[in-house]
Amino acid sequence: MSEIACRAFLKDGVLTLENSLLRRRYTWNEGDLISLSLEDVARGRCWELNGQSPDLGLLDEPTIPVAGQLKVRQEAAATTTPAHLRVEVQTTLDALEVRRVFRLYPGCPAIACDLYLRGTAPRLNPAGHIDRLALPGVHWRARAVAFRDVTDRHNTLVRESSILPYRFEEMLAGNLLFLDEVLDDAGIFVLKEAPCGPAQLHYSGGDFALKVGEMRVVGSGVAPEALSAVDWTRAYGVVVGVTGDGALGRLRAVRRYQEQIRLHLPGRDEMVLMNTWGDRGQDTRLGEAFALAELEAGARLGISHLQLDDGWQAGRSSNSAFAGGSLERIWDTPGYWQPHPERFPRGLGPVVERGKALGIEVCVWFNPSKDNGYAHWREDAETLIGLYRDHGIRTFKIDGVQVPDKRAETNLRCMFDAVRAATDDQAVFNLDVTAGQRYGYHYFNEYGNVFVENRYTDWSNYYPHWTLRNVWMLSRYVPAQNLQVEFLNVWRNAERYPMADPLAPGCVPFAYAFAITMMAQPLAWFEATGLPEQAFESAGLIRTYREHQTRIHAGLILPVGEEPSGTGWTGFQSLDGDSGYLLVFREYSSRDRHRLWLWGLAGRRVTFRHVLGDGVDFAAELGEDGEVSVSLPGPYTFGLYAYDAAPPGM
Repeated sequence: MSEIACRAFLKDGVLTLENSLLRRRYTWNEGDLISLSLEDVARGRCWELNGQSPDLGLLDEPTIPVAGQLKVRQEAAATTTPAHLRVEVQTTLDALEVRRVFRLYPGCPAIACDLYLRGTAPRLNPAGHIDRLALPGVHWRARAVAFRDVTDRHNTLVRESSILPYRFEEMLAGNLLFLDEVLDDAGIFVLKEAPCGPAQLHYSGGDFALKVGEMRVVGSGVAPEALSAVDWTRAYGVVVGVTGDGALGRLRAVRRYQEQIRLHLPGRDEMVLMNTWGDRGQDTRLGEAFALAELEAGARLGISHLQLDDGWQAGRSSNSAFAGGSLERIWDTPGYWQPHPERFPRGLGPVVERGKALGIEVCVWFNPSKDNGYAHWREDAETLIGLYRDHGIRTFKIDGVQVPDKRAETNLRCMFDAVRAATDDQAVFNLDVTAGQRYGYHYFNEYGNVFVENRYTDWSNYYPHWTLRNVWMLSRYVPAQNLQVEFLNVWRNAERYPMADPLAPGCVPFAYAFAITMMAQPLAWFEATGLPEQAFESAGLIRTYREHQTRIHAGLILPVGEEPSGTGWTGFQSLDGDSGYLLVFREYSSRDRHRLWLWGLAGRRVTFRHVLGDGVDFAAELGEDGEVSVSLPGPYTFGLYAYDAAPPGM
């Protein structure tokens, strides 16, 4: 089978979905599919799935399916999506219509399935299962990865748990599940495309139900009252893929699917974005003169984007430093989303034009109107479309969101889709996950990047090693290039930290704080006009980083070294074939040398070319342990290297 082949066909009552890497076969069962087998084509491994009941278990009682339909369509490549095969399977269960839309991508070892429901179903169980694998054999290890957002409250964003399935069903929580055969290197991954567990609608406390012979993905996020007799309601989705070749093979398989969700375009998606809210000025200084001054200072520093946060608009929000603001009933206030007439008396035009002259894209903050489940999504969309049409503004921080029910989720999705369509997919949404019931890291990924956290020296809750730890832990399972990660003005509020605390921001060089964000999308969370002159000494570093940013983000970014603690050696590796980048951090550590285990380079001769930070060019023979010895001159130093590995055996 060729590399580009994706096929779907129904023959003799069996539906087959396949590409060059995997094949999944189902008993047709009038569209209420029952899995027969899952095959890792590349490795020649096939699991016969001993299923006797349908893969979907949405209703409390079994129902005979009728009116099964199959539609197959080749989707051409678009601005944000690659070419792929769309396979639509539809059936009816009593008065409930069920539509599954499978997506198969060339060269991707996974099949995604988006689930839609329409009609009425009093017996619809939100905790029912949305996929099922009747796995053969006894010797499986199951490992679930759970994620937390609401980062204003949480500072450990990834947790793992594992079991050996037994005779009685056990629940695991998480968006991601790895199923590995104990006696073989072959395995399966399952990704539940949904918000983080506690933010899911009608969450039952777990996502994967396992016992010997069966794995079920539970929780559709849809209750009977969310259904419509006219419109399709989108449930949570499932991705099933095949893995092998150890830990790297597992992570590479997951990442290969994640790369298909939204194509990463350098001119649109790469950014070193500055947002002044991090200095807690709120809307007290925001205005034309201030924005123009920020652009000049930002250009000196080397940023690519300036985002005007809350306060650029005429309406006063509840986040305002001035009394009387609200985020309720926004559309009852005429002109709420017009530029503030006193702060921007000439509108946004002069700021946008000066930004263009300096090579800086101007962006804005936006809070969709949540009244009545985002019923005003059309007006919200028209506001953003107008900013794009009038000024070319295309990057929007989306804040203040609450998704308490399916109607709110559906209307938000309609808003995002409308803006994408009207801007020819040039729009980028920075989706804030710092508070509220929102999207997490595995849902709404087609719309932009994830604004991970608000941290402030004003409240003493910014420690650079905490930020480093969060991006380090997330990067194993979430593309780091899809995360906005902050660096602050480390000189501010030094008096708010204990004088003897060596991990306080004031002890950390500004360049080091920036380097923490380089594998992600750096977020300059400060006012550039408030930086000391010393900060601008890092401008050359930031500009050089931007020259490498696209190549760094083109690779598979994974964590290396010790889990960041503030006192160890840690870093990241970006893998792109035999080349890549290595970013090494010496935290507040007394050790001047450390041996780092690197991904996929065991037994290779590797040449490291120094790019940024401390360090020199060097070459090393990595032994079978895959380790390389690195050195840095002192605490809070870092080095970024580009590397090339010789072919194995040379």
